[in-house]
Amino acid sequence: MAIIEAKDVSIRYITGDFKEIGLKEYIVRRLRGDYQVTEFWADRDVSFTLERGDMLGLIGKNGAGKSTLLKAISGIMVPTKGKVRVKGSIAALLELSSGFDGDLTVRENTYLRGALLGYTRKFMDEMYDQIIAFAELEEFQNRPFKQLSSGMKSRLAFSIACLVKPDILILDEVLAVGDGAFHKKSGDKMKEILDSGVTGILVSHSVPQVRELCNKVLWLDHGRQIAFGETQAICDRYEQFLKDGKLPEPFEA
Repeated sequence: MAIIEAKDVSIRYITGDFKEIGLKEYIVRRLRGDYQVTEFWADRDVSFTLERGDMLGLIGKNGAGKSTLLKAISGIMVPTKGKVRVKGSIAALLELSSGFDGDLTVRENTYLRGALLGYTRKFMDEMYDQIIAFAELEEFQNRPFKQLSSGMKSRLAFSIACLVKPDILILDEVLAVGDGAFHKKSGDKMKEILDSGVTGILVSHSVPQVRELCNKVLWLDHGRQIAFGETQAICDRYEQFLKDGKLPEPFEA
C-alpha cells in the first residue's frame, strides 16, 4: 500500500507588481487590461509512489523544485495541478529555524516543536532527555535558542523529528549540517528509523549519502522530472551529468 503517492504534481508561482502599485492602481489596471503577471512553474508533472519503509533521495541542482515539492507533500502548499496523497503523520524539517523561537530556551523550544508536531506534554516529558542527549545539548538546555550554532540547531531539530518516530520523515539538507561525527550518528539513526518501517524523503547534494541511505531516487531539473527509480542507476547518471553537464532525456530506472 502506497504511503506517499504523487500524480502529475505541478506547482505554479505567479508574480506581479501588486505590492508596488497598491490596490487602487491594481483595480484600474485590471479594468484597462494593463496588469501584467509572470507565471513560474516550480514543478511540472512530477509522479512517484513510496511504500512503507522506502527512503527517497531527492536530487537536482539548486532551483530544481525540490523544496517546493516537499512543501506540497507535507501539506504546506496545494498543487496547482495534480494530486498528492499521504497516509500517516509527517515530521518535516524543511527549514532549520521553522518551529523555533530564538528568544526561548533550548528546553522550551523542544517542547514547542513537539507541540507543533502534535505530541502531548506527557509524551515530550518521557522523550525529552533522549532528545537532548542525542542532540548532545545537555549543557545548553537553558540557553536561548538564538545563541546556538547552526550545527546545534540542526542536531536539535533532527533529534526531535527522529525520536518522536513519525510515519513519514522529510529532511531537507538537514544531514548536511554539523560535524563529521554527527553525520555518522544521524546516518545510523536514519538506518534504524527505516528498519522500523518509517518512510523517508531526503534532499541532499551528497550523492554518496543518497547512495548509502536511499533505496529510491527522484531526480528533478528546473521542475521537470528526469528520473524516478532505483538508486544506483540514477546516481550513476546524475554524477555523469555533474561532470559533463549533459542532461539526459527523462528515463526510468
